[in-house]
Formats: sequence, structure tokens, C-alpha cells
Amino acid sequence: MNVRHQVPLAPLTTLGIGGSAETLVEYRDPGSFFDVVQLVHEHGGQPVALGGGSNVLASDAGCRGPVIHMTTCGITLREAPDGDGVLVTAEAGHPLQDLVETTVAECLTGIETLVGIPGTVGATPVQNVGAYGQEVGDTLVEVDAWDWQQNRAVTLDAAACRLGHRTSVFKHTARWTLLRVTLRLTRSKLSRPIDYRAVADHLGVAPGTRVLLDDAARAVLAVRRSKGMVLDPTDPDNRSAGSVFLSPQLDPPQAAALRARGIPLHDFSDGTTRVSSSWLIKDAGFTLGQQLAPGIRISSKQYTLIAEGPATSAAFAQATEVIATQVHRETGVLLRPELDLLGSESTYERLQIQ
Repeated sequence: MNVRHQVPLAPLTTLGIGGSAETLVEYRDPGSFFDVVQLVHEHGGQPVALGGGSNVLASDAGCRGPVIHMTTCGITLREAPDGDGVLVTAEAGHPLQDLVETTVAECLTGIETLVGIPGTVGATPVQNVGAYGQEVGDTLVEVDAWDWQQNRAVTLDAAACRLGHRTSVFKHTARWTLLRVTLRLTRSKLSRPIDYRAVADHLGVAPGTRVLLDDAARAVLAVRRSKGMVLDPTDPDNRSAGSVFLSPQLDPPQAAALRARGIPLHDFSDGTTRVSSSWLIKDAGFTLGQQLAPGIRISSKQYTLIAEGPATSAAFAQATEVIATQVHRETGVLLRPELDLLGSESTYERLQIQ
């Protein structure tokens, strides 16, 4: 455990925005979390966890409460006791990209299309991370966490995590710090059916086809790279938090109206019908590369927000407000950001996160 004070948060996030953490605790030894607990109790204040910082907007004013920087690493594989697949347990600070690469190399199917997503494993249940037809909730067995409310270690099964579309019981609360995640994967050299058309087209196969795991992962990576969704310091669109807005749920009249305009909709397993926020942003009249606030613009590759220069969280919040207001006016659909907020600032009220 390493403790530092007045640590700039911007370099610890993919947006490169934010003030300083008053106290930052680097948690890197899986066996030392009780030391972290003791330090947090001595410090006082509500602790927050920070992984890879890829879905985070840090306050310009920084963070007064203790920030636990999750850098623990480690993966274990074991046959499931019931004989149904392989249980894969990863420490919360382990890079998600490395976990995906490991499972592909071990011929374990279930998270291959999550390749290229930045961040750490511990963040994946928080917003039920998903991409190109797969979600963490499809394979999640349980999480080990520290419950700050009950002041004890707990294990929550998948049902207790209450996973939904980019949400969970962990979203927008600092009650729990996730310590490790266990998934159940299937032994196979083939991917799950490739249902996402862009990935299927890149592979030259019909949607629903299963392909070699490595081929599936490479295709997803290529599609992500074409959208500027792979972190690359040489890319001018690199300072991104990925998808800024949730794919909004539509009621039947909204769905009918958007379908009539040719906008593609998606039916989810939870019974909801949703539309891509990128489609709505484009349909509302925004253009690639458009400047929306000082240091904040739309990416040149897809309809998400990019930071550049001395950008601020206040400007980022302003840009989200501009987009949400115009999309609502043009389409009647309300966009809500999915980012986690680190620190507190009055401008966050613009993000409409409740």
C-alpha cells in the first residue's frame, strides 16, 4: 500500500480532466486491504475507488475523500465444481484487456468481444460493461467486495448485483469497493455467435456465425479502432471516456416514431427497446469534430465527446448539456450520461445523474 497526498487526478483518467485527490491510496497487494480500511477510518470521509479511469469524470475541484487506486493484479482458473465451464477469478485492479487476452488464449468463450475496452476488471460489474453482443452479466458468478456500510467483507452473487443496462447495485454509490470478480466461461475454440453486423461484416460472415475466438477478438478490435475506441496516444481523439451517454430506453410511441425515420433500434433481453445515443446525436444535427465547449468537441470518428488542451469538467458538463438539450428538442428522447463522477462540483447538476 502506498499513500500519497495532493495527487493530480487528470493523469489517472482517460479524459485527462480533474483536480487533485487530497489522499490517494494505491492498493496493489490483494492481501493488504485491511490496512486500507484502517487508513480510511483514520482519514475519515467516504472513500471512492478508481481503476483505469476510463469511465470517469473527475471534478475540477478534486476529491476530498480518500481515493483508492485499484492496481491489484492476478487471475486464477479452475474447473467449476458442477462441471459446467471454468470459473475465472480476477483481482479488481487487473487490466480488462489482459483478462480478455488470457481467456482467448485459454480457449474460454464468453468475453471475447470485450477486447479493447480500457479499464480494470473491478469496474466491469459496476456498469455491466458490454460491447458487440456480450455483457459481463452474461457470465458473472459473483464479486468479492468490502461493504463500507457494514464494515465487512462480503460476497455478492450475480443476482444480488442487480445488473441492468449499464447499471448495477454498485452504480453511483461508494458503499462497496469491489475486490475481485468471478466469471463462468465455456471451453471452446469458437466465439459466441457474432450478432453485431459491423463485426460480422469485417469477418465476412453472416450474423449469428461462430468463428475462432482469436478471429472474433481481432475483428472487434479492428471495428473499435475504426471508431477511435482503442486508446492510442498518437490519435488526436485519444482523450475519451468511451460512450458518454446511455442508450436510452424507448416507450412504444417513441420506438414507432424512430423506426419510421429509419433509425435502428435494439431489443434487449430485459424486454426494453433502446436506441444508440450516437444515432440520436447525429440525427439531432451534430457533426463529427464539432466544438461544443472550450476544450471539448465531438470525436472526428464517432458521436462521442473528446477532450483536448486544458479541458475542464465544467466544460465537459456544459457539452453534455448542449447535446442532451438539442437531442431532446429534435427527437423527444432524453439522454442521460453514464459516467461516474469523482469528487463533487455544482456543474455536475447538468449531467442529470440521479
